Amino acid sequence: MNSKYVVIIQCDIAHRRCSGFACTNAFYNKDGVFKDYEDTTRYISFTCGGCCGKGVASKLEHFSKKLYKKNNISKDEVVVHLSSCMVTDNYHYDRCPHADYIKSIVIKKGYKNVVEGSYISGGAERKREEGKYNCYE
Repeated sequence: MNSKYVVIIQCDIAHRRCSGFACTNAFYNKDGVFKDYEDTTRYISFTCGGCCGKGVASKLEHFSKKLYKKNNISKDEVVVHLSSCMVTDNYHYDRCPHADYIKSIVIKKGYKNVVEGSYISGGAERKREEGKYNCYE
């Protein structure tokens, strides 16, 4: 994948209990949804800003200005991942009720490359297969 930057937007509530280590580790190890990114692709993560997710608009605006001004990288060269803690039923809680709204903000801010998901643990996958977690695919 020819992207220069990956942004992972994490759930603000889940982030209070989760350091984001698994998503970061998966990105650097090129696991799962991150397998096709090049070694030169940069990475940043931040939270949605809390329910309802409206705070993500100002965070993306700030990021956009710095991204272009400091590194001459356009929004088309960025992939935004909505973290698995937002878009799946998981250990923290069920799918974020504002996920579609947050995704619409990301797109409205000019980011066309949006992926739902980041790191998925083997235990979470097993619980989905067993029917303990809801599946939204």
